[in-house]
Amino acid sequence: PNFSEGRDREKIEKIVNPFRTRQGVKLLNYSNDEDHNRLVVTVVGTPEAVKESLLEAVGVAVEVIDMTKHSGQHPRMGAVDVVPFIPIRNMEMDEAIALSREVGEIIGTKYGVPVYLYEKSATAPHRENLAKVRKGEFEGMETKVHEAEWLPDFGPADRHATAGCVAVGARMPLVAYNVNLNTSDVAIADAIAKRVRHIGGGLRFCKAMGVELTDRHIAQVSMNLTDFTKTSVYRAHEMVRMEAKRYGVEIVGSEVIGLLPMAALIDCAEYYLGIENFSHDQILELRMME
Repeated sequence: PNFSEGRDREKIEKIVNPFRTRQGVKLLNYSNDEDHNRLVVTVVGTPEAVKESLLEAVGVAVEVIDMTKHSGQHPRMGAVDVVPFIPIRNMEMDEAIALSREVGEIIGTKYGVPVYLYEKSATAPHRENLAKVRKGEFEGMETKVHEAEWLPDFGPADRHATAGCVAVGARMPLVAYNVNLNTSDVAIADAIAKRVRHIGGGLRFCKAMGVELTDRHIAQVSMNLTDFTKTSVYRAHEMVRMEAKRYGVEIVGSEVIGLLPMAALIDCAEYYLGIENFSHDQILELRMME
């Protein structure tokens, strides 16, 4: 889940705590970004335990986050902005969809927050893309929730005064990958992002936007790769590099937000090292886990 708080350490810890204390759930990672003003949490566990810990964390976020005072570089429409369920092992996508809908209904009823089902859980084709659901952000959702096309799937047809709205759904593993540029001009990063992302004619499973990292005085192309098996990390990286050349700009670094599948990094190693006839059976740690 992604929460709209990346600056207040006390609030962040309160939101994360429910994932630490419940049996059947393991907190794998959580990271906050002050420029994005966003917290990303990664947990694994049994469906019931994940559901209960998540609902507790949602309650905390609704209580401590006031979206009327929120600002950040990342698009957002609620205190709990998006809750994705990803089947990892011993679970099918249909089960993840059912779980997402159950959780969405509880959030809408218990906390009075409008809920939109997205990706594989979407109730209509125009609701599959998170960017379309979130368009208008917290401020715009005040009127958007009343439109016939955008009535919430669960919860009231009124934006929560301080917690906004939330998107809940099931999807493939997503790689959140950001590329930093040696310029402070966010307009350049945004122009590159428009060419790299699918909607602008770029990579099929890539969403991208330009972000200003004010503390570092640089700009960033922030990307979500929604299917890394078809739009690889190295391909997104190289397309950013190629488009940056037209502005005389270079890549100075990159970062991964949250966790990513090992296969995504192995894919990059094969490409950049030019490894021939490589097999996952050659990875020591994977063989030890058999």
